Amino acid sequence: MTAMNTRTPARPLTDVLAWSKGLVDPALRTAAERLPEVMRRIAGYHLGWWDAHGTPSTADGGKALRPALVLLCAEAAGGDPADAVPAAVAVELVHNFSLLHDDVMDGDTTRRHRATAWTVFGTGPAVLAGDALLSLAFEELTTEGAKVLSGAVLALLEGQAADLDFEQRDDVTPGECVRMAEGKTAALLGASCVLGAASGHRDTDRFGAFGRAVGLAFQHIDDLLGIWGDPAVTGKPVYSDLQNRKKSLPVVTALCSGTAAGAELAALYRRREPLDGGELARAAELVEAAGGRQWSQAQADALLAKGMRELAAVNPVPRAGAELAAMARTVTTRTH
Repeated sequence: MTAMNTRTPARPLTDVLAWSKGLVDPALRTAAERLPEVMRRIAGYHLGWWDAHGTPSTADGGKALRPALVLLCAEAAGGDPADAVPAAVAVELVHNFSLLHDDVMDGDTTRRHRATAWTVFGTGPAVLAGDALLSLAFEELTTEGAKVLSGAVLALLEGQAADLDFEQRDDVTPGECVRMAEGKTAALLGASCVLGAASGHRDTDRFGAFGRAVGLAFQHIDDLLGIWGDPAVTGKPVYSDLQNRKKSLPVVTALCSGTAAGAELAALYRRREPLDGGELARAAELVEAAGGRQWSQAQADALLAKGMRELAAVNPVPRAGAELAAMARTVTTRTH
């Protein structure tokens, strides 16, 4: 194991993410070289490595929080982060598989301030590229690691299926919505922490509970940003979740609030034709008036507190533990 001074001060989150990318990106690019050429071209575009013509690019490739969680949990559990790089690559591949498919299913035309892959290369090729990333992910792992990741992927797919189903229903409950988010988002973050902690042979269950709590908090904030986020910062269209009639956590809470605002929001959501700019702005106002915005923020805060308790219980290596805590806190304050 690489020696580490546990008294070393915690690094700023930007430095942690840069450190993680420095370890993971070369391995991620090496893994991508095994993809068929057409799929490698699409994946590289999606990841910001090059433009649609294959010219090298410095486009945004995403925050890469999940691989950073893997490496930090490995260190927090007393392991060597370098040993966890394959697992970090695997979770980043799975995450980007899900994004490629999400953009197709949601009809989103921009991600990370660029045209989504399906709008550039076509729906079928983008879906196949996502499938290829998923397959590639499992090549990075041991048998036990693959079992952990497979469980997370199945939960993610179940959550995504529920998310799509919700778009066709008018009777979704907050409890159903939470269970959907636990699969769609929290499961992969939990698996990221388990895979990292496994290299240190520590309490993987508590590390996983930390990741799942932070993951669900992350989804609450993501849903808030899907309504109130600044497109210049998020890289997604304004009110995109409302335009797509997403049954997100704050929206479902508002719809089930029993308030006049919730009833008016339900009427807008039942409209078959696209909502115009004024109607979308009104829908956002109604979600807030019915309490959805405040509820999701409060839930995110409570989940963060739960995650912090789980993290403290594993008695992590100090610097890595402090950096995990700092990363977790960003989910309740982030703007993109």
